[in-house]
Amino acid sequence: RNSLTVMQLSIIRNFAYFILFIAGLCAACNSPVVPKPKAYFRIDFPAKEYTKFRSECKYSFDIPVYGQISQSAVSTAEKCWYDIRFNAFNGTIYLTYKPLDSDLSSYVEDIRKIVYKHIIKADDIIETPISVPDKRVYGVLYDIKGNTASSVNFYITDSTSGFLSGALYFNVQPNKDSLAPAIAFFREDILHLINSFEWD
Repeated sequence: RNSLTVMQLSIIRNFAYFILFIAGLCAACNSPVVPKPKAYFRIDFPAKEYTKFRSECKYSFDIPVYGQISQSAVSTAEKCWYDIRFNAFNGTIYLTYKPLDSDLSSYVEDIRKIVYKHIIKADDIIETPISVPDKRVYGVLYDIKGNTASSVNFYITDSTSGFLSGALYFNVQPNKDSLAPAIAFFREDILHLINSFEWD
């Protein structure tokens, strides 16, 4: 009778483990590599709440309570230009105002030129007409899609006395995926500004 010694059994068992290990390693090598999907920090936004802002330039509108409004810090700013800053989110809505003492079409064309400068990096630019007849508020909202410096622009006018334009910017490297929630959140505030806007 042939019988295996304890040592021989141990060697056979270790060899079997080795073969299983090599087989597992080869199987792992043939498995497709799946990259980990990109993830972004969750952003906690405040509840929507607004307060009335009245400019000395004969217009008023609602601003979010989580924003701070001040005279524009731009060096070429005029008296009725304002910045609405959202410091917690590194974002600002820049507002410029012009009295209509010249041709309205030239102001409209200036805004279009500014918006379409983003076309180099934009995936798309969507124009939405603005019309609030009972408040004499007319204009266009521009949604600029892609990795662009500004994502939402607009202008409004009563067609006779005033012209206000605005642009949303974030002081970060443009990334449409990571900024998408913030863009959507502050776009709602821009729409509220437009719908609450009144000429005095």
